[in-house]
Amino acid sequence: MNEKITTFLSSGLLDKYLLGETTSAEAEMVESYILKYPEVQNTYNTLQYNLEVVSKSKAIEAPKFILDKILDELEDDTPVINLKTQKNYKVWHRIAIAASVASILFGGYSFALYNQNQKLANENQVVVEELFDLRSDIEQNNVMLDNVMRQLLKLNNPETEKYIITGNDRAKDLRTVAYINPKEKTSMIDVVSLPELPEEQCYQIWAELQGKMVNLGILNESDRKLMSLPYAENALALKITIEPKGGNNIASEENSVAQIDLQ
Repeated sequence: MNEKITTFLSSGLLDKYLLGETTSAEAEMVESYILKYPEVQNTYNTLQYNLEVVSKSKAIEAPKFILDKILDELEDDTPVINLKTQKNYKVWHRIAIAASVASILFGGYSFALYNQNQKLANENQVVVEELFDLRSDIEQNNVMLDNVMRQLLKLNNPETEKYIITGNDRAKDLRTVAYINPKEKTSMIDVVSLPELPEEQCYQIWAELQGKMVNLGILNESDRKLMSLPYAENALALKITIEPKGGNNIASEENSVAQIDLQ
């Protein structure tokens, strides 16, 4: 017998339950234990039988002369029906069995109802979490859509100038498109294709400004989307070079693979 059952049996809840002195919560607990654990059910049946025996032993049988006296006092025309005596134990035993069955059925129903409520609560929680996830996805999609719309507005702006940058013999498949709006001072680039480079190298884009090369960032084929670039005012040209992985502070003009004049 495990410690949980031993603790329960020593708590006296079974005795209180038989005497009808338990609270509704305690009664529900006792019924669940009776239904779940055979040891508890056996103890319950034993206590119930003992209670029946004690009740019978404490019963006081009325003296026979009382019945005779009652009959003498009754009028002669009063009908008297003789009832057959039944054993109190059998009647009590049947009532006890019926009560036990009812308790077990009620306990089983309560347990099933509890499980069903728990299942519904879990399902409701899942639905709530899915709704929050869906709401989050919608918000993220709205942000992305708003960004795309803003980019499209910039591209369709009459002040935006479009520059197609193609690679030289060292990178024939290189193709990018630059969008520059000198009025709003915005600059974007669309990476269409970049030839594959060794792992230790990368492509870097520069703006030529008064004889100085200004770093505008690293280009990666995985970033094949419209991306913003720092705006270089009065830039004379855009140039793409091959640099060590991670970029360079000074353009390696001998490794230039693409260039386009802006003025």
